Amino acid sequence: MTYRGRHRRRKKGRALRATLAGTALGLTVAAGLISTSQAASSVNPGALTPITASSEKDKLQLRENVVDEGTLDTLQNGMGGSVGVDGVLSDANHSMRDRADCDTTEKAALPVEPTATRAYCWDDADAKTAKWRPQSVTTSGDADRDGRWGAKRVILSGWTHNDSAADAREEDRSLARVAFIDATDPKDLKYRWVLLVAPVDGGKDFEAVRSRAGGMVWYQDKLIVTAENGAAGNEALFAFDMNRILRADVISDTVGKVKDGWSAHHYRYVMPAMGSYSLTGGSCDATTNDRVPCLASVSLDRTSTPNSLVANEWFRPGGDEPARVWRYDYSTASDRTGLLAADSRGRVDADEAYETEAVGLQGVLSHRSSGASEADWYVGHAPGARDRHGTLWRQNGSVAKAAKCGSNESYACWGQHTQSMSYWRETGELWTLTERQSATRPERVLYAVPLSSVEDSLE
Repeated sequence: MTYRGRHRRRKKGRALRATLAGTALGLTVAAGLISTSQAASSVNPGALTPITASSEKDKLQLRENVVDEGTLDTLQNGMGGSVGVDGVLSDANHSMRDRADCDTTEKAALPVEPTATRAYCWDDADAKTAKWRPQSVTTSGDADRDGRWGAKRVILSGWTHNDSAADAREEDRSLARVAFIDATDPKDLKYRWVLLVAPVDGGKDFEAVRSRAGGMVWYQDKLIVTAENGAAGNEALFAFDMNRILRADVISDTVGKVKDGWSAHHYRYVMPAMGSYSLTGGSCDATTNDRVPCLASVSLDRTSTPNSLVANEWFRPGGDEPARVWRYDYSTASDRTGLLAADSRGRVDADEAYETEAVGLQGVLSHRSSGASEADWYVGHAPGARDRHGTLWRQNGSVAKAAKCGSNESYACWGQHTQSMSYWRETGELWTLTERQSATRPERVLYAVPLSSVEDSLE
């Protein structure tokens, strides 16, 4: 497909949405009237359009940057060695509430159709804080085919600092933390926070990683996390080694080496970045799909050969800018576990890419069913208005489908303001989480829906 062809299709799509949106404005769901932005989620985006022009795919290219092993060893040894995932889980100090104990507003954030089979809410402080926002989820189901990390079932949730909060400080801008959740007992989930950092000064110190944490993938022994949109240095992704989790021994505001030891902004544990993936085309642009994209969310596809990391870009749900979805292959080399497939120059090319007319994408998932000729791409649309359900579209090269719900069969059936998605192959569940909150209206919930239920609900 040519560069010009993409623009012709975009204009056609805009005209189609303008025509259909008028008929969608009157639709209602059980929760109430649909907003203008939510009505747009009821406009069928149609099939995916392949992006094949090399000039367009080049905009997706990454370059791998790896931290020297000696630097990581210096930091790890200086902080007393790695505690590992088990060490963090054994020190869990927060409990999640199951669905029965969630507030009414939290339960209201769950999807209308299909029904969530598992749902958990955060402890009171995290459910209501305005300083942090939940953005992403990945699990030990991504990490290993048996769904476990050692003997544990684990869920990771990435949160980013809310820089727009009234009391936000410049030094806290885009801080990122990860909840390590012990999900071995589905009736008793507990978690502990880990701050994401980067080694500096040859491993003699560390500093905060600036990340939106919009998407995370835990594959084998690495955790890949999206960077801050438009970050200096053009970083698109950060990579972390799950075998290098370190303990801070001083509790203070500082991030890094202090007089009496190591401090991590009041957190007990840190995970230092072991590398990053930068955009070879320069800084990303989150306002148009004509330029280098900002990676908004990522997830793992275990049904591709080789396994792959899939990504999407984000534009405001009230707009009409088509978004791109694409994938990068993981390396199959035994000495590159959990890293992307880079060539001899450290370049990583997108294996395939598409344009979708769905707008306001907050998450993406790719999955090929047994015997299917192509993968299905699930894209989550989140409306801009509060108290509105989003839409989960399933798209491929032929068609787009979504669940319908409500008396007038709206497509706005998915969770309220959901973020990234993750598929737990062992259990067949799609996991995601919602973001919104206020001091009096907590709406944050982590939930799972069987992928088979999603398929059964599609119209």
